[in-house]
Amino acid sequence: MGIKANQIRKGMILVFDGELFQVTDFEHRKPGKGQAFNQVRCKHHRTGTKKVMKLSSDEEVDQAYLERKACTFSYMEGANPVFMDSENFEQYSLEPNLSADAMPFIRDNQAVDITFYEGNPIAVELPGSVVLKVVEAEIAARGDTVTNDKKRAVCDTGLEIRVPNYIESGECVKISTETGDFIARASEDDLA
Repeated sequence: MGIKANQIRKGMILVFDGELFQVTDFEHRKPGKGQAFNQVRCKHHRTGTKKVMKLSSDEEVDQAYLERKACTFSYMEGANPVFMDSENFEQYSLEPNLSADAMPFIRDNQAVDITFYEGNPIAVELPGSVVLKVVEAEIAARGDTVTNDKKRAVCDTGLEIRVPNYIESGECVKISTETGDFIARASEDDLA
């Protein structure tokens, strides 16, 4: 699907030379001399290689047609996570380089969205935050509750985070998937 260069926005997935690139920055520039242009910065979705392009406003680029499916994390097959489609129970295996950043936030049987391009899974879409169980937490020193110091904790997925001193092993916590930071204490009911 072709779009004009002035319709490009941050986060879009574009196709160049048959490869997928995610737009990381977009800027309309009007130099003192010459024609105005659109400067597009993007990165290759698989390798992370960065690319900078100068496009005129009326130039057309191809936007990738992406499909999202609701899936559930099933198991690990070596280093590849396997997800099951919630509708037809078909299983999809993702390469580690496409899913490595997301896996520390995903528990067994957790529902996530998988993005597909031309029938192939290309990315795991996480919600803004997830609830995980703390399985290991440092012991806070008595009297440290006055300061805003945080201690190290390990969640049931293996994710290491910094939590306030009042969080103990066995408790549930809400964590930002963008930053990996502690948001709030959560209840066992939020795990489902």
